[in-house]
Amino acid sequence: MKYVAAQSLTQVFEHLQDDPTSKVFAGATDLVPQLRAGRKSPGTVIDLKTVPRLQGLNLVEETWVIGAATPTSVLTREPSFVSDFPGLSTAAGLIGSDQIQNRSSLGGNLCNASPAADSVPAMIVNAARVLVAGPNGERTIPVAEMLLAPGITALSEYEIVVEILIDRPSMKTADAYQRMIPRSEMDIAIVGAAACVSVNQDGICVAASVALGAVAPTVVIIPTDFLIGSKIDEQSLSALAVAAAEMCDPIDDKRGTIAYRRQVAGVLASRVTREAEKLATAGDAL
Repeated sequence: MKYVAAQSLTQVFEHLQDDPTSKVFAGATDLVPQLRAGRKSPGTVIDLKTVPRLQGLNLVEETWVIGAATPTSVLTREPSFVSDFPGLSTAAGLIGSDQIQNRSSLGGNLCNASPAADSVPAMIVNAARVLVAGPNGERTIPVAEMLLAPGITALSEYEIVVEILIDRPSMKTADAYQRMIPRSEMDIAIVGAAACVSVNQDGICVAASVALGAVAPTVVIIPTDFLIGSKIDEQSLSALAVAAAEMCDPIDDKRGTIAYRRQVAGVLASRVTREAEKLATAGDAL
């Protein structure tokens, strides 16, 4: 196996085209376990962390620009980012151990295309986009359209994710993320739930987005139209829980039955929406 520390996007594309078996990686926190599990080794592995454009967390006007290979630990340590996105920063802080978070990245978590990825539902409810690049140029894709099936993304041949773009939230808007895992830490979610809620000065919900991970082949986005126009209360949260449970298409395995995952999905959907609504009402995310 050949290792390449790419210094530019041009070098990445050259190596990808030179070796059809080549693979890119941002932290190798998924690649290494996959190789140890018996997947065929690529002829060339291309390290993206050495590409300057894929590193960094910057606020450009009113948009956060996150390099696709930026360690998730950076996101959890930046006070302004945590204030804007308490839910997404929470999700980023749940990806493995402290050591893994110094290697893992939002770009890698997304492109691995695991149904249970913690950061993906949180990015979706915040309307995140990804800037992708390939030999033929650049384009922008909503994160909600990136995942097609487990392990399969919307990236074309030789394309890679360069940046994640997320607009700052408006006044009285906040996000939240919660998950259910079998152990107390460092486990894969049975259900992951993200929500983003906006309220007006009277506490009336004016916008809401809820997304669930680990309950279907790709992230499930729950309809929230019935939440708009009134205060979020126990009745509306109960309706949300029912809708979440019904929309799930979970698997039945040793970590949880289908019935259990549906029940948890409903509970977490309502809980995380209530959390986001409370943060938005308090004005903690401005």
